[in-house]
Amino acid sequence: MSKKLGLHIGGRRFDVDVDDDFAKFLQSQMERDFNYDGNNDAKTMLQAYVRQSYELYMQNKKIDEIMEKIDK
Repeated sequence: MSKKLGLHIGGRRFDVDVDDDFAKFLQSQMERDFNYDGNNDAKTMLQAYVRQSYELYMQNKKIDEIMEKIDK
């Protein structure tokens, strides 16, 4: 089953269909990163992208550290 989530960017609404389980997580992230009920501009989108990319970078760094400890 899928769920439709939407976000307003530059005055236009964009919808995505995602799996129900992922939808709960994605919605909470979107509410954290964006004006979920209002409009968002390009700067807001870029800031959210950079924030998410940094979180992914830190997760990968931590995984590498754990893998290195396991290999020893």
